[in-house]
Amino acid sequence: MIRLRDVTWHHGAMPEDGQATLRNISFTVPQGGFRWLLGPSGAGKSTLLRLLHLEALPRSGEMDLLGTDIGPRVKRSALARLRQRIGLVPQDYRLMPTLSVADNVALPLRLQRRMEAEVAQEVDAILDWLGLSSRRNARPVTLSGGEQQRTAIARAVVVRPGLLLADEPTNALEDSQAERVIRMMRELADLGTTIIVATHNDTLVRRFPAPALHLRQGRLTVDE
Repeated sequence: MIRLRDVTWHHGAMPEDGQATLRNISFTVPQGGFRWLLGPSGAGKSTLLRLLHLEALPRSGEMDLLGTDIGPRVKRSALARLRQRIGLVPQDYRLMPTLSVADNVALPLRLQRRMEAEVAQEVDAILDWLGLSSRRNARPVTLSGGEQQRTAIARAVVVRPGLLLADEPTNALEDSQAERVIRMMRELADLGTTIIVATHNDTLVRRFPAPALHLRQGRLTVDE
């Protein structure tokens, strides 16, 4: 689950008046919960996802992820183990340019030291599901934007994470592909993965009703 209470995050060592990127953020998502993350550009959505992915830590407040208290005394080794249970689909994809599609998707499994036979099986299954089997040996530079986005999604979900964070995961996809991806994420939530999806796609939000977190100028309201 996710629990934040009065979490603030800002650039630099000390905030200037009005310069906190996230201000007194409080919300809870139970295990297996699916939440939309909504708000205009610059509202702080990507920053909140970075915080939940442990790329940054709160300046103040309390944060608990997947049963771990993310406090000032948390050890780096604990954070590293926890991040292996968190999948991220970033806006910029962050694919390794020298690796093939299959090897990009396999990377988190290999970091977990899975057996190669298991890695191959899991990678083949997710590439087939996302329509990428024919591109398994391609390098990212040769992929279309939609193919790169689907590769990033495959890499994030192949480990079946406890927490999945997706930052505009469908903006390069056709409508049918976008709906397919959201259906898959809803199925993952039904299996126990906690999921937060940031989007500007109002059609998807209407098509797949779920509670929403609304960010505006770094402040959050919750719509259940």
